[in-house]
Amino acid sequence: MKKAQIVVTGGAGFIGSNLVEALNQRGEDQIIIVDHLKEGNKWKNLLDLKFLDYIEKDEFLEKIEKGYFKEVSAIIHLGACSNTTVKDLQFLYLNNYKYSQKLALFSLENNIQFIYASSAATYGEGSLGFSDDETLLPKLKPLNPYGFSKHLFDLWLYYNGLLNKVVGLKYFNVFGEKEFHKGEMRSVVLKAYEQIKKEEKVKLFKSYNPDYQDGEQLRDFIYVKDAVEVTLFFLENPQIKGIFNVGTGKARSFKDLVLAIFSALNIPPNIEYIEMPEYLKKQYQYFTQADITKLRKAGYNKPMWELEDAVKNYVTYLEKNYTFFYG
Repeated sequence: MKKAQIVVTGGAGFIGSNLVEALNQRGEDQIIIVDHLKEGNKWKNLLDLKFLDYIEKDEFLEKIEKGYFKEVSAIIHLGACSNTTVKDLQFLYLNNYKYSQKLALFSLENNIQFIYASSAATYGEGSLGFSDDETLLPKLKPLNPYGFSKHLFDLWLYYNGLLNKVVGLKYFNVFGEKEFHKGEMRSVVLKAYEQIKKEEKVKLFKSYNPDYQDGEQLRDFIYVKDAVEVTLFFLENPQIKGIFNVGTGKARSFKDLVLAIFSALNIPPNIEYIEMPEYLKKQYQYFTQADITKLRKAGYNKPMWELEDAVKNYVTYLEKNYTFFYG
């Protein structure tokens, strides 16, 4: 019997390429990758992956509008502009909102499982907490256009009564393998690793909130391997629907994170606190921590990687692969 095909948009990207790799490890190779490679080294993420076809994102949209791909079993929609500093709302509207809308409608019309990436950026500065209770969606106030574009799609599904037919995943601060292409949006782990290798010190932003000391700003850092495992849990349990946080449920400080990198490299810690750019001050989150109660109640019971173990594993990978991806 022929295996059902799975579409992964953003499949050459960070979480997407890790997801395809994990699918391959589970024996799945009937995968259609949809992405937009442009310039740069993102194409290297596709090496060693097994997949049926690679299709550019606009071409994929044209094909589904012509009736192709109605037989696929699932669309995992991770493709988006994830740059939190982009100000072009028209671009974000078309790329993150309308594109997602078209894929969701296509999936629902053809009884195709639809899993999509939302974002913790939708929570804004966190004054309402970080609960994935769907009834709280209308109250959220994202801090930047990217977060708004993701929030807009969540709201569209919510107001149209579609959240019980799809799965939305609010990824928190994901770090790990295959993020080299992300430029300024690469994780603090990768940026700090590069600084340490170059200068044997790390620069972190000062705090401008009296409740937080320099370096004590908190994030829910989640290893990409965990983000992928959670995503696959929903793929493998298509009866579960709704919007879910994808984090560890345990906030850690930037200082903790950086100390773990120094430790993994066996280099004495050296942290310098620097001024934050003005444009960031207005949209800066001092605390994020996923409430993963709903995820656990849905049946996902695997333990998350501890920060220090995840950082050590990732740094080991960087030591082996950094030159290849930037060569």
